[in-house]
Amino acid sequence: MIGYLAVLIFLLFGAVFVVANLFIGSLLRPTVIQEAKYTPYECGEESEGYLWQQFNPRFYIVALVFILFEVEILFMYPWGILFKRLGWFGFIEMMVFLFILLLGFAYAWAKGDLEWIKSVVQE
Repeated sequence: MIGYLAVLIFLLFGAVFVVANLFIGSLLRPTVIQEAKYTPYECGEESEGYLWQQFNPRFYIVALVFILFEVEILFMYPWGILFKRLGWFGFIEMMVFLFILLLGFAYAWAKGDLEWIKSVVQE
């Protein structure tokens, strides 16, 4: 039970530290209210049109799929370094890993998540 006391003290210290910094920041920061502060800002350009319009999130889906496969491929680097030491077991294990990765890629491709313009199937 005494081991948990250090964790409790650490959590309490962290909570007090956060609250104290927020309080000190509220005392020190300027509180000038300006209209320009609340205008939308996008890369130094004035915004055009309605700012809350919906957009197609295709870029984000493709980016997430890319990051997912990029991180998975990152696991191949240590395997390549230790390839000779791992032998056939390491080779078969990596082939299983790549097969699972290939299944995920085929699923994303079949679902149409890699297309910029996704076709709408009408029945």
